[in-house]
Amino acid sequence: MTARRLVVHGLVQGVGFRVSMAAEARRLGVAGWVRNRADDTVEALVEGPEDAVAALAAWTRHGPRYAYVERVDERDAEPEGATGFVITG
Repeated sequence: MTARRLVVHGLVQGVGFRVSMAAEARRLGVAGWVRNRADDTVEALVEGPEDAVAALAAWTRHGPRYAYVERVDERDAEPEGATGFVITG
């Protein structure tokens, strides 16, 4: 089990990023949460098997169809024990 905190920069709000990320996380079997931040970025905490977390982190580098991702800040995090993937804000 591994956990990563991701902050996605670019045109990532108002383009379905959180909903698409939640769907991709569920498809991959990754738990955690995603939310919009006041600075127009999207932040997520993702946890699960290392390969699935890596696959979701790679997905965030392009996001859904109308997103434009400039960069993703990624760092290790402590697992929170999430059992599903939710949109929190």
